[in-house]
Amino acid sequence: MTQNLVSIEFAPADLEAIDSALDVLEARLDGLVVLSAEERRKAIKMGDKSEVFCRQTELVLRQNPGIVPSNFDLAGLQRDIAALDALRSRLQRLRTLTDRADDTELALGSDIMSASFDGYALAKVGGKGTALDTLKSAMQTRLSRKPRNPGKPDA
Repeated sequence: MTQNLVSIEFAPADLEAIDSALDVLEARLDGLVVLSAEERRKAIKMGDKSEVFCRQTELVLRQNPGIVPSNFDLAGLQRDIAALDALRSRLQRLRTLTDRADDTELALGSDIMSASFDGYALAKVGGKGTALDTLKSAMQTRLSRKPRNPGKPDA
């Protein structure tokens, strides 16, 4: 095998611990929501500049309780800001872990493809027999190149 981007093995005990940790995360994060495409489209988005505005608004309202009407949920706004702050640092850790997992998945797939190409070349050169002929036939089908943009027929 000429390529080896990653070499990793998962012991059964490690997989059990990972699954248990994921179970805990899923249970503890059961308050996370799933928005439909329509809900995502309609939602007011809070960018960096808007976040500064929102935090400043909360500060002004907190410092001036006399201007806050009774039907305005200032405590709810404060809870949402606190929840956002608490979620973000954890979300960044999850994104970093997910990025690493995605890269590892890609590397494993690449290593597998590279080794399979090497193995196919070996089978093509030195392989004789029914089992190898079947493998070569199956692999030839996978590796046959078809033009991506078929040429225009002559007029």
